[in-house]
Amino acid sequence: MTPIQLDDIPNYYKGKNGYMAKDVVTNFELSYNVGTAVTYLLRSKNKHKDGGVEDIRKAINHLHFELDKLHDDNI
Repeated sequence: MTPIQLDDIPNYYKGKNGYMAKDVVTNFELSYNVGTAVTYLLRSKNKHKDGGVEDIRKAINHLHFELDKLHDDNI
């Protein structure tokens, strides 16, 4: 499999100076659901033309999934 080149990654995944959402998630060692929520929030204004509404809703869903997981782990 050929590695993906930085130029092939959509701009909505890259911030100023080339920072990428996946690097933030990895650096902070976030769980899957929290990391996915962060990724949705970071790209929210850039991917869709709805001002970020769709991605913010998706982020909220993933935060609810994480809360459910934390609740289940503590039972």
